[in-house]
Amino acid sequence: MLTAADDYPIHQTAEPIAFSGTDRNFYDRYFFNGSAADGTVFFAVAFGVYPHLDVADAHVSVLRDGRQVCLHASRHLAHERMALEVGPISILVEVPLRRLRVRVTQAHGIAADMVFEGRAFPIQEPRFTLRNGSRTVMDVTRMTQNGHWSGWITVDGQRHELSAGAMGTRDRSWGVRPVGAPDAQPVMPARLPQFFWLWAPTNFSDRSVFFHVNEDAAGRAWNTRAMRVPDGATREGLLIHDHEFDVANMEVAWRGGTRWARSARLEVRTADAETGWAEFLPDGPPFQMSGIGYGHSRWAHGVWKGDLVTEREEIDTASIDPLAVQNLHIQQPVRVEWRDIDGSHHSGRGVLEQLVIGPHAPSRLRDVLDGAP
Repeated sequence: MLTAADDYPIHQTAEPIAFSGTDRNFYDRYFFNGSAADGTVFFAVAFGVYPHLDVADAHVSVLRDGRQVCLHASRHLAHERMALEVGPISILVEVPLRRLRVRVTQAHGIAADMVFEGRAFPIQEPRFTLRNGSRTVMDVTRMTQNGHWSGWITVDGQRHELSAGAMGTRDRSWGVRPVGAPDAQPVMPARLPQFFWLWAPTNFSDRSVFFHVNEDAAGRAWNTRAMRVPDGATREGLLIHDHEFDVANMEVAWRGGTRWARSARLEVRTADAETGWAEFLPDGPPFQMSGIGYGHSRWAHGVWKGDLVTEREEIDTASIDPLAVQNLHIQQPVRVEWRDIDGSHHSGRGVLEQLVIGPHAPSRLRDVLDGAP
């Protein structure tokens, strides 16, 4: 099972690179989002490799004027994990951990050539481990990085320049999570589905703020982190304790009858009792994560589609049902006001990603898909 990747000194075990442990659900993914400097265009990219399903897929989606245009692509991986191209969509790692390039050759009305330049060394989030009884649901490592965008993206002949001020976030994650076809034999006895996830990476003029939390049905966090990262922070610099907050809590005001946030407030505190806060206010319609494969009924990540298949999809954000299961997972573009622990105030932009399924006592959600009061 030798592949081209085996000619690089990246092995972690005695196995060829084509093998990633024994779990069929192992995956390796790139994710990017960004917006034009004036906030009129929001876009996201997902690129996933599924070594034991022998599939690679990629998605690009652009939200503008309330309409989300999506390009989906899937191909046979043929075990070559370092071939970062799926039909018209490709990823080029120009400088690892710093600069990456996303290209889309003209397909279904979408084309792009965009470069992401990291503002600081990526942060590593705490390892995500979630089990249902004795079965592993998630065992994931993820790194996150804010950055500047340059280049352009074209939708149906209209070109959008990513000039100075275009910012966004990328992450890289790998490990085990549900991918491909659903499990033919779920864990029994059946339990009510429950997943509560908030992720809020934010760009300010000279710094970034990161926050995420997974909570159980009672509102207890099982994975969370909050950090502020100044521009130019190095790997060594991020080890300094004062970049991470000891306590962080986000209160969400939900839109009645939905599981989408109307606003949110983050409060943080250090071990020395220094405090800060951030206010998150939606800025335009929510971006549907199904547009890049998350929870999609036909283009879910890792599903076998054939040797190479591409498809265009359009989403009218004004007409969707916010409680339909495929619409629960969103990234809400937001304006953010941040008061740092040193008393300084900053205005910025970011996203508030939300995926809330099942009960969550602090939000007064009691069933699988009931809306907030």
